[in-house]
Amino acid sequence: MVKTDNTPTTKNHMSVVAHLSELRRRIIISLIAIVVGAIFCFWQSPRIIGFFLDYYRDATDGARNSFIFIGPLDAFATRLKVATYGGIVLALPIWLWQLWRFITPGLNPKEKRYAVPFIIASLVLFALGAFVALLTLPEALKFLLNIGGQEQQPLLTADKYIGLVSIMLLAFGLSFEFPVILVFLLITRVVSTDQLRGFRRWALVLIFVFAAVITPSQDPYSLFLMALPMYAFYEICIIIGRVMKR
Repeated sequence: MVKTDNTPTTKNHMSVVAHLSELRRRIIISLIAIVVGAIFCFWQSPRIIGFFLDYYRDATDGARNSFIFIGPLDAFATRLKVATYGGIVLALPIWLWQLWRFITPGLNPKEKRYAVPFIIASLVLFALGAFVALLTLPEALKFLLNIGGQEQQPLLTADKYIGLVSIMLLAFGLSFEFPVILVFLLITRVVSTDQLRGFRRWALVLIFVFAAVITPSQDPYSLFLMALPMYAFYEICIIIGRVMKR
């Protein structure tokens, strides 16, 4: 009598364990890089806060030359917030590389060769998104500070302001990674150029909805300066897909 056993083999079990172990190692390396970047940003936080203060000063025509804090721990918490967001940004090359190295075992050799171009493109696009966020910041601030009318005068805490600006930079930076994701899906044949072309109208609507939701300032300047480049990236990805015959 032949005994059948449907339980997973030791080899398969070990492969899953090895996969999880690899994931843990990648996460630990990424977290170490973020912590190192956060320490540097905590040290430099007065200069970083001063840099962002210039935009606040310009938006109020020089009427506000400093931030306030209303709790004894608020100033320290602001420096921690700057350090956290700054550490994530500075460690971007490291954790993107770790993410890619975790994904590549499931790709074929032709797809693996795109690793370095993808990392470089991700960094450039994130920097471009952060730059666009800084371009929109003055008009966004003027809109937000004046929307309440003359009866409400702005007197911002550093914590609230730095939180808004940091989330704006991250939101724009991450949203500008949109073409990297689309090109990756084209390369792996998850989507095709014909599907992207047929989805154009819905893509335009969804991009504007996404921009309206993700922009923390909720002002029209940020919305359009996020949505329009994202749709332009969508069209560029269709062209890239045609060239790659996907």
